[in-house]
Amino acid sequence: MKKIGIDARLYYQTGVGTYLQNLLFYLDKNKFKNEVYYIYLRKQDAKKIRFKSKYIIKRIADQKWHSFSEQIGFLTLLLKDNLDLMHFTYFSYPIFYWRKFMVTIHDTTPLLFKTGKASTKNPFIYQIKHFLFKVVLRLQVNRAVEIITPTNTVKNELIKIYGSRISKKIHPIYEGVSYKLFQSKENNNLGNKFRNFFIYVGNFYPHKNVENLLKAFSKLKTKSSLILIGPDDYFSRKIKLNKKILLFKNPPLSNLIFFYKNAKAIIHPSLSEGFGLPLIEAASFGTPIIASNIEVFKELWDGQYLSFNPNDVNDIVKKISIFIEKKTKFSYESILKKFSFEKMTSSTLKIYHKVTQNS
Repeated sequence: MKKIGIDARLYYQTGVGTYLQNLLFYLDKNKFKNEVYYIYLRKQDAKKIRFKSKYIIKRIADQKWHSFSEQIGFLTLLLKDNLDLMHFTYFSYPIFYWRKFMVTIHDTTPLLFKTGKASTKNPFIYQIKHFLFKVVLRLQVNRAVEIITPTNTVKNELIKIYGSRISKKIHPIYEGVSYKLFQSKENNNLGNKFRNFFIYVGNFYPHKNVENLLKAFSKLKTKSSLILIGPDDYFSRKIKLNKKILLFKNPPLSNLIFFYKNAKAIIHPSLSEGFGLPLIEAASFGTPIIASNIEVFKELWDGQYLSFNPNDVNDIVKKISIFIEKKTKFSYESILKKFSFEKMTSSTLKIYHKVTQNS
């Protein structure tokens, strides 16, 4: 029996968590013959997660990412389990792990922008941490036997940074709409309270460029409101709200579905993305997309969205105004066929099998 490990310590985190939840959900639907899967989870997460397959085994890895214990404790656990292949699903990993591994690199944003808590740190501390991050990522890219990216754009960015020699081991695999969204129902009661609105869905890190969206919306001549939907954190608390700008923190999926289905459009002003899950989710409900003219969105949406220059507030105003005036519509039916977490899992399994057959 081949032993394959999957790092799922970020199972309940935003972004990577959605990727993990769907990868493991569809993995659990497969029939296994010659392999067993070790799923590495934080202790508090493992209690909430159940797998039907006897070939999927939960392993407690209570060492947090970006920590010293990850480098020692998690490394020791992995070596003890003697895996044929380990799948690291995030750039933080035990750098002295010498056995065969593959990695999912979701984006190159941390190389280009201050993200998350990094942007709140002392500049000197940030520089040190950013240097260490670059070292860890370079080691991971060089040592991984295979690399998964969510788009061709991320693949091309990695090749540009690390060279063409890594090209053959990079596999762009599109993601999709979370199974949890399919299983949830819309909260229709919100219809009595909210009408005539645009939405932004995501976190509020600096590279998300929400500040320019707020500047644009303050200049916009419209009776519509803008509803910001995201986490309750340091960044969301800094947002200045008014009658036109509303903030919903951590809404349940039933509320999120209402906002997707009833919004005039979703607006996404990001400066950098690896994929952009909220846009896929919105499009699945037929919600029009107004978003940055960055390469990844051009790749995914093939012109079926209204684009703007994210660095130009006046252009954001102009494009939203055009949308309101012309009532622009897009057809997403054919595009959405290429986005699927189930297909993503199937493609990932093929890589697992290819690597382990050669071991």
